[in-house]
Amino acid sequence: MIHMAGAVLIIVVLAVVIPVLVLVSGAVLAAILGYLLMEDRDEAYEPSELVELNY
Repeated sequence: MIHMAGAVLIIVVLAVVIPVLVLVSGAVLAAILGYLLMEDRDEAYEPSELVELNY
């Protein structure tokens, strides 16, 4: 029975934990990239009157 519990644990980790970690890390990277690109956009188009319409 101990071997079966190990196999079940490995399947749970592969099916649940790893996909969740991939999705969460992708969301974190997307948030960081979005923040950095927004700062760059604001600096590049600072004199434009259209920047105020984005908020």
